[in-house]
Amino acid sequence: MRPLEFGWFLPTRGDTDDYGTPLKIAAGAEMFERVTRAAEDTGFEYMLIPVGHQCWDAWMTGALMIGRTRKIKMLVAARPGYINPVLLAKMIATCDQLTGGRISINLIAGQSEVENVAEGIKLSKEQRYEAMDEEVTILKKLWASGGRPTDFSGKYYTLKGAELPVLPFQQPHPRFYLGGGSAQAAEISAKHSDVHLFWGDTVERIAQNIAELRTLAARHGREDKLGFGMRLQIICREKEADAWEAANGLVRNVTAERERYIREHYAISAANQRIQQLRREKGDLIQPNLWSGLARARPGAGICVVGNPVQCADVLQQFIDIGCHSFCLSGYLHDEECWRFKNWVRPILAERNRGRMSA
Repeated sequence: MRPLEFGWFLPTRGDTDDYGTPLKIAAGAEMFERVTRAAEDTGFEYMLIPVGHQCWDAWMTGALMIGRTRKIKMLVAARPGYINPVLLAKMIATCDQLTGGRISINLIAGQSEVENVAEGIKLSKEQRYEAMDEEVTILKKLWASGGRPTDFSGKYYTLKGAELPVLPFQQPHPRFYLGGGSAQAAEISAKHSDVHLFWGDTVERIAQNIAELRTLAARHGREDKLGFGMRLQIICREKEADAWEAANGLVRNVTAERERYIREHYAISAANQRIQQLRREKGDLIQPNLWSGLARARPGAGICVVGNPVQCADVLQQFIDIGCHSFCLSGYLHDEECWRFKNWVRPILAERNRGRMSA
């Protein structure tokens, strides 16, 4: 069995415990460092840095946070069409060498067509996944080149004698993560990813998705190379009632206008569509202690584990038992919730999964 790994989230838009005031804690170097150091001190192996029109730049933030911590890795998003793949290969390899292997790549196609149009990305969602496939193929080919001239001919990119003067520290290359709900996302993940991160869903649905992805990965000879994980929010308190009070406090002051914006602005994203479907079909509670209410206030991975330490551990253990090994978590406030996870939930999981968790 694979070792269990846990990642945390850096809220580069700002932090809050009340989405009625979403930027209660302002974005900036002081907050970023406080959250990142807290995540490292509480045993998280990697830090997911988001991208989006309201977020600070992920690459610059990640580089700065590496310099202010000791060992935690940065999981930084690569979006098709934003950075030339030869330059991207050099950027990642340079960071990997200079930090001794503290970079991983999160492959995303983008949740919002409005955002892509606003930022000059003319590719459709389907085209972005096609371009992503070419970009990752180019990255891997350049990193395996030994510095020799590299050619590539595709629909979106053509290289003739491209050279890379720096190769990755991690071999054969830094790890790729991907979290998407469409058929194209599944195909790219099966072909290229080291970890497919599912957004929150029922345990039964995730088990079905794992089986389907393993079948896809087998077609590429990668059935044993593709791992699985969950991207979840977590709200843990010593008493369950206090956890639900904190959860409800996050959305108590969310306006109808904000809810409509979430539904409409991210409507084309298959993963967001699935979350809204869960809300329609199951309401706020999609299974015990697994809450969809946060999706009223934020796009993306809005499914939240809510409860006391044993209840939170029970939910995560269900996903471990069906084959998930990587858990990318976040909670509010981010520099506080990671300590609750360390002190209350992690010891329970360590006892139940002896030999699979780092000290």
